[in-house]
Amino acid sequence: MTGKHIELFLVDGEPGGITTAEIAGWTGHVLTGPRKDIGEILRRPEAQRNGAYLLLGDDEEAVGGVTCYIGRTENFINRFRDHKAKKDFWDRVVLITAKDDAFNEGHWGYLEARLVEKATRAQRVGLVNTQTPQGRRLSEAQVSDMEAFLDHLQIILPVLGINALRQVPSRATDRPEKPTEVSPIFRLTVPRTGVDASAQVNGDEFTLLAGSTVVPAWTGAGTTESTRRAYASLKARYEKLVADGSIVIQGGQGRVTRDIPFSSPSAAGAVASGRSCNGRRQWTWEGGTYGQWEDRGLSEVQLAALSTSDADLIPRA
Repeated sequence: MTGKHIELFLVDGEPGGITTAEIAGWTGHVLTGPRKDIGEILRRPEAQRNGAYLLLGDDEEAVGGVTCYIGRTENFINRFRDHKAKKDFWDRVVLITAKDDAFNEGHWGYLEARLVEKATRAQRVGLVNTQTPQGRRLSEAQVSDMEAFLDHLQIILPVLGINALRQVPSRATDRPEKPTEVSPIFRLTVPRTGVDASAQVNGDEFTLLAGSTVVPAWTGAGTTESTRRAYASLKARYEKLVADGSIVIQGGQGRVTRDIPFSSPSAAGAVASGRSCNGRRQWTWEGGTYGQWEDRGLSEVQLAALSTSDADLIPRA
């Protein structure tokens, strides 16, 4: 994958406020902002175009702690007037439009269906769509255009902190076109409790892989107020994964049914082992610990620095 030039603009000059995002050479445009600024958002020209949108709201009971609704409309203003009355969960909106009029209602209907499909597959948010939209029939060329549009959208949304569509290509075979290094498979074993978990690095996430064996219940308990809060959060995460079927309890052991992304190896290890975990030490591979793999490039940098003599640092006339 080549580099991407993404342009973000903070409309009101504040992080978390109204933000626009574009990729150089892409026909799409993304506008996001908090619900408190919905009046200002709907006064912008983007709100007068056809497009698709996401409504997002924090929800501790939902998958990933976020509830999401995906839709499309020919008029954002009328649609959000309706949503304000009938959907009260959301606190952030994302408007997806195109810079020209090349896309018609059929294109946006196709995109809506694909967005719902990808969000359902990703399992990162609690999707509240009550109906599965039917993708519009497009020509082969139009489908190609929309899939390319969607590829760019899946790059730009995580940059904005929106992971609703983000997939987990955890195995090396899932991304043969990617020339960058694929991490090894890491293992965490606790023979006493029967834990035998596998994981892999995927971008900025540490992914617990399907088929891993984990504890059947969270058992950790903190001794201080701060550790008790941290343990309570991890226990809630574990129980939510059990509730949504991501972890199934069978024969006195937990089994992971899908690839689950975590923000760190320690968080993944804690959920797998049911107690606190130093992920850099306890996840291992054939070359050592996760920490050693993470630091693998340092020796090369140090050698390069040592090979640079003081003479090399003196500017030449």
